[in-house]
Amino acid sequence: MIVELNGLAGVGKLTIGRIVAQSLDARLIDNHTIYDPAFATTDFGSEEFRKTVRAVRAIVFDRATHLPGSTPILLTIAPGRDRNWGEEWQDAIRRLADARGVPLYGVHLRCAPAELARRIADPGRAGTRKLTDAAVLADGADRPVLLDHCDRRFDLDITALSAAEAAEAILRWVRGEAG
Repeated sequence: MIVELNGLAGVGKLTIGRIVAQSLDARLIDNHTIYDPAFATTDFGSEEFRKTVRAVRAIVFDRATHLPGSTPILLTIAPGRDRNWGEEWQDAIRRLADARGVPLYGVHLRCAPAELARRIADPGRAGTRKLTDAAVLADGADRPVLLDHCDRRFDLDITALSAAEAAEAILRWVRGEAG
């Protein structure tokens, strides 16, 4: 299976994803695995940035198609302002699931704005190329979370949950869906 954790910056995708991936013995492909080379070598949002992201994503997803079918993959993805870019990602993830012949489970992690602002300002995010300015997310509620490409979808409000509690809820859902 592929499990896609989708949510705004700071919601806890990577922290929760690490717990879920360990429990499922899954390979974790965090969105920063793909984005960081572009952040390091190009200007954010430029055509060169997108070309770099596409190239890195193509390499990572190609390698992922060669993993044994029994190896789960956990992806983290953040919705952006550009719907076309989001749909491009959606298509790439769907093609990955199809190439592997596995189901694609989408999880939307959401959090109340005040709690999200607290999380995004966490000092542990500094120096990691992760967004730390809550003001940038002021329009985040309007960003579409694209999970239409997934075989099954789960919406999880993690405002009052610890990372371990959120991971456990996801694991219960995934295991129930996987039968």
